[in-house]
Amino acid sequence: MTTSIVAYIGVMAGVTYLVRMLPFVIFRKKIKSRFVKDFLYYVPYAVLGAMTIPAAFYSTGNVASASVGIAAAVLLALKNKGLLAVAAAACIAAFAAELLMKFLLV
Repeated sequence: MTTSIVAYIGVMAGVTYLVRMLPFVIFRKKIKSRFVKDFLYYVPYAVLGAMTIPAAFYSTGNVASASVGIAAAVLLALKNKGLLAVAAAACIAAFAAELLMKFLLV
């Protein structure tokens, strides 16, 4: 049991090190291609969106109430509100939608 845990930690450390070290080995010179620069610039945003958006739709017991929360967050984000205000409004909107659906269905 202990040896397998140590082996898992070792593999995880190796993979983490490789992922962080490989760009330095592969790209020794400054990247001049505008396409590659733009691609590498937007990759973190795309990955974050791909991981966050599906989780947001299943964050409550119902996809409809989660969609209401997401819509509230998007509207406030488009109005350049702060992160705390956007997150709080999304939580409140999703909670209110969940309560409203429970009262209407009961």
